[in-house]
Amino acid sequence: MVTPGGDYRIDIGAGLLSQAHAWQGLPPARDGVIVSNPTVFALHGAALVQALSSLHSRVSHVLLPDGEAHKTWQTLNQVFDHLLGLGCDRKTVLYALGGGVVGDIAGFAAASYMRGVPFVQVPTTLLAQVDSSVGGKTAINHPLGKNMIGAFYQPERVLCDLATLDTLPDRELRAGLAEVIKYGPIADDDFLVWLENNLDALLRRDRTALAHAVKRSCEIKALVVGQDERESGLRAVLNFGHTFGHAIETGLGYGEWLHGEGVACGMVLAADLSASLGLVTPAYVQRLSRLLTRAGLPVEAPRMPLERWFELMRVDKKSEAGSIRYVVLEAPGKAGVRGVEDTLVRQVIARHTAAA
Repeated sequence: MVTPGGDYRIDIGAGLLSQAHAWQGLPPARDGVIVSNPTVFALHGAALVQALSSLHSRVSHVLLPDGEAHKTWQTLNQVFDHLLGLGCDRKTVLYALGGGVVGDIAGFAAASYMRGVPFVQVPTTLLAQVDSSVGGKTAINHPLGKNMIGAFYQPERVLCDLATLDTLPDRELRAGLAEVIKYGPIADDDFLVWLENNLDALLRRDRTALAHAVKRSCEIKALVVGQDERESGLRAVLNFGHTFGHAIETGLGYGEWLHGEGVACGMVLAADLSASLGLVTPAYVQRLSRLLTRAGLPVEAPRMPLERWFELMRVDKKSEAGSIRYVVLEAPGKAGVRGVEDTLVRQVIARHTAAA
C-alpha cells in the first residue's frame, strides 16, 4: 500500500498470527498494546500475545465494549487511560485486534496519543479486512453522525489472517460481503461477475475464494487511496451506498443494523438513483439487488420520515455547504460523485421502503 502518509504491507493468508515473518520489520518498542474486545481477545488474544512477546518486553491489552454503539469518546478514553496508566512512551505500538469498531478506535487513539504512535491493524472480520483496516481512516461516532470525529492516520501494517474468519458469526460474514460486493459496481465489473459465480463458496468460507475476495478488494482500495488519501475527490467513490447506509445506521440507533447491512441497502438505493439519472439500466439495479439478497443482506429500507433521511444525510462527510452529494454509478464498474435533486431522491427512498 503506497500513500502520501506512509507505505505499508497488507499481508493476507491463513495462520498469519502465529507466523514469525508476519511481524518482522515493525518498529522496536518496549510496549506493545493490544486493543480488542472480550469476545475477540478470548479467541485470538493468546496467539497475538505470544507473537508479540518476541518484539516487545512488555505486552499488555485493553478490552473495549463490543459494538457500534460503543464507538464513543468514553470508549476511546479507555485506551488513553491504559496507555497513561502504564507510562507508555511515544514509541509504543498499538495493535488493533478485532473488527471495524476496534480498528477505528485503536487507530484514532494511535493518531492522538503523544500526537502519534505506530499502530498495526489485525482485522478479524471480513468487513475490516476488505475495508476499514485499509486506507488510514480512523474515527468515532457522534449522536448526530457516524464517523464524524477522527483522523487520517496510516498503520504500519495490515495483517489479514483468514483463519480468524472461521469463528466469525454468519451475520457478520454476510455484512462483510456487502463491502466486498461494493467494489464490483464502483471499479471492476469483472469482479462483480466473479462474485456472482463464487458467492456460495464465500458463504461456505472457502479459503481460496476468501483469499481472492480480500486480495482484490484491498487492491482496488489501495489504488483509490493511493491517489486520494484524504478523500478530496476520487476516494469518495468508496462510499458507494454509505450516504443512505449511514443514515439508516444513525436513524435506527447504532448497532440495530450492522454497518454492512446498511451499506447493502444503501447500494440498492444508490444504484436505483443512478438508474433514475439514466446512468445505468434498471436491469443492473435488479442484478445488484439479487446478488445482495443471495448474500442474505437487506435490500429494502426501514421506515423513517423522509425529512429524517435528509437531516441525517446532510451530515454526511461528502456534503458541501449543506448540499448532499451522492456516489452514483456512471456506468457498470465506474462511480462518481454528484448532487441530485431532492425530489428524485425522495422517489427512490419511497420505492424501497414500500415493502418494509
